[in-house]
Amino acid sequence: MLYSEVFPPNSPMHRLALLRVNAVLAFLKLRAQVMARPVLVLGLLAWSGGAMAALAFPVALQGAWTDLSRSPVQAIERLPTTGGTFEHEATLLIARGGRYVIDFRHGAILGRFEHRLLDEQGRVVAQASGGLTSSDPGPFFLRHGREFELAPGHYRLLTRLESPYFITPPQPYVDTLDHYRQAIKPGNALTLLCLGVFIGLGVFYAVLAVARQRWTEGLYAAFIAGNLLYNASGLGVAHELLGIRWFHLSSAPILLSNMAYVGFVMALLRLRTTAPGLYRLGLVVLLVMASMAAVAVWWPNWAMELCRAGVGAFLAYGLAAGILRARAGDRLARSYLWANVGFAITGSVAITLGGMGELNTIVVEHVGLVAVTIEVLLLSLVLAFQFGEMQRATVQALARAQANLRLAHTDSLTGLPNRHAFTDGLRTLPAQASLTAIDLDGLKDYNDRHGHAQGDRLLRAFGAELARRLDDCAILHRLGGDEFAVIAPRGDSAAVEKAVSAAVQALRREGFVNAGASWGTAHLSEVASVDELHQLADSRMYEHKRQGRTGRSSSSNAASHVRVQ
Repeated sequence: MLYSEVFPPNSPMHRLALLRVNAVLAFLKLRAQVMARPVLVLGLLAWSGGAMAALAFPVALQGAWTDLSRSPVQAIERLPTTGGTFEHEATLLIARGGRYVIDFRHGAILGRFEHRLLDEQGRVVAQASGGLTSSDPGPFFLRHGREFELAPGHYRLLTRLESPYFITPPQPYVDTLDHYRQAIKPGNALTLLCLGVFIGLGVFYAVLAVARQRWTEGLYAAFIAGNLLYNASGLGVAHELLGIRWFHLSSAPILLSNMAYVGFVMALLRLRTTAPGLYRLGLVVLLVMASMAAVAVWWPNWAMELCRAGVGAFLAYGLAAGILRARAGDRLARSYLWANVGFAITGSVAITLGGMGELNTIVVEHVGLVAVTIEVLLLSLVLAFQFGEMQRATVQALARAQANLRLAHTDSLTGLPNRHAFTDGLRTLPAQASLTAIDLDGLKDYNDRHGHAQGDRLLRAFGAELARRLDDCAILHRLGGDEFAVIAPRGDSAAVEKAVSAAVQALRREGFVNAGASWGTAHLSEVASVDELHQLADSRMYEHKRQGRTGRSSSSNAASHVRVQ
């Protein structure tokens, strides 16, 4: 059992309070015997209209603070966030002996502290120290709690606290060991979970920045890294796991990450080109933040206040830029704004909180940690949206390029690969390939006698018939006019020539009785280069034409006067 009060020892009010506490304790002892089960209760006696209240652990130690940094020393009601050296005095009455823990509520960023417990004779019966700059090992992971084995009796607790600054004024409190062990678990789990998110996404954005060589991802990775270092230091991870005792690791990274975030907003929303006015405003904000960092070097006690002001500045800038760009129709800005609103709300709460009320093991640093984690997770969705937009744009551009490439390599009349595709095909011919040059005979006659529409119909029909018969053994190209060429990668020249002859016969059955074809085939193995291959195939084709052949199955032009149906 414990009693905390600020009455001077041995004063009338103090003695009256002790009498009332003893009465409550006697009642509780009797009740415990009747119920045959142990009851652990904190008896806090308050005189207000004759009412008495019993409160359970944990309990804040309401005592008096003294500022030892001033000369002469002065009593103060509240610790300044700019730090200093202070001493807190509180009175404890332990009615049941046991193991207790003394820790600080509201804030975790503490330089060094020392607890001393004095008995009624003024002798020091227990003491413990710790803090972010202390080399003394702590019994509880990520916590400033110190364990004491206390016998029943009256104690005076003197707590000396030295810190360059605080994120919020801390307040000592006492808890039972068993309750404290359970109470700190959620806060510790939250710390490790959020820092894990920082590490994972921070590495991801850093790798992405290097791979894409973009400032946007690099600046956001720097923002995450700054918050990772700050929270790891302020919440004791760096101290506990890495042995780092540099106190200003709890402020310097934030001063730099604030600037990184402003740069990230400028890069993400492309403000240099889309909103020059906002871009210039961002440069001014960056200049002010750089000045804050310089001031923090000269006046380190103001570092946390400058961090707080910097967070407020980048939150305001991010919101303003997001709103203005979203109103201008920027889809990315709209997505960013949705993510930033959640961060702005939780971040504003974190930098303006003066304490955590009745919460003991959840501190202000946890609120800031959650705020940044929300921002990081939501911004990952925004950047994923941006990647999706870029991917869609890339796919569309690739589709357009492929379509243009197909158009550039396709004959518009017949739909066959054209001369460009033919030239590309010659560059990759295997050693056994063959080339067949074809000249469609009778095209000029059809154009002159029946019009170009009928000549075009002849070209389309020949291309379709021959391509269908070649199937997969060769590729038919139209080079222009009445010229065609067939590339056979496996050198199936006999199959190609048979297909040409069959296509001519099919044309005649369709009414193109004057149609014919001359062709010549050359194998790559016969020549030294593809240029010579084409020349040899052309030469043999013209020789075939001179011999008056219009197909291997016919050499007659006897039906040239028949009207085409």
